[in-house]
Amino acid sequence: MKKLIALLTVFGFLTFGIANTAFAQTKEKSAEAAATEQVAEEAAEAPAAAQAELSEDPDDSINQGLHYTLKDKFIQGGAVWMTPVLICLILGLAFVIERIFYLNLSSVNSKKLLDKVENTLKTKGVEAAKELCRDTKGPLAAVFYQGLDRYDEGLDSVEKALTSYGAVQMAKLENNMTWISLFIALAPSLGFLGTVIGMVQAFDDIERAGDISPTIVAGGMKVALLTTVFGLITAMILQVFYNYLLTRIDAIVNDMEDATISFMDILVKNK
Repeated sequence: MKKLIALLTVFGFLTFGIANTAFAQTKEKSAEAAATEQVAEEAAEAPAAAQAELSEDPDDSINQGLHYTLKDKFIQGGAVWMTPVLICLILGLAFVIERIFYLNLSSVNSKKLLDKVENTLKTKGVEAAKELCRDTKGPLAAVFYQGLDRYDEGLDSVEKALTSYGAVQMAKLENNMTWISLFIALAPSLGFLGTVIGMVQAFDDIERAGDISPTIVAGGMKVALLTTVFGLITAMILQVFYNYLLTRIDAIVNDMEDATISFMDILVKNK
């Protein structure tokens, strides 16, 4: 469900951007047509009409510049090779958003949880402490519950349970990280592949023309290199989020390890 929401969010932003671009282009074409008609009918008022057109919306080209440029370059690069790169970006961001939500839910105040568990053990016993951990969200509370569930078997069994189940929870924190790393590697690879094929097509155009024209060479090379540019941009965006997620995971794991040691001390003290 989280992945679906993330995908719909990203597609919504893309659709909103394309809609804004189309609306801006339609508005611009309408203004240009009106100005042309006025010049044709009243030639004497052409300077005033041109001045009015320039001063009508001076910031319109600036507001639509980024969306229009991205859309134009995407079309120039060719949908065959640009679409897979865009899919890598969308899916990669979807997994990033899913991981951010999961890690935010997994973060808890370990010191506060340890104090609650210790107080509950002293006042109400092991079963109440287990119920407290069962009702608390997060991997740390789940690890504590597994340890308390083997409390009657001795501290050695508790320690083994904490170690084993702690490894399981750490693995869950890293779910879908391999997919993000895949898209980081795949996006520039697709871009390079599109560039190579585009350059081959450019040389085919030169061969058909029978002449090394600067226009043919420059145009073909520019279109071919656009796929590499978009692939590298996609990889850089996902790489930033990937490193951020790794930092969050390391912080949660370190906090879990420290809290587990303190938890064992609490059990020893209350034994």
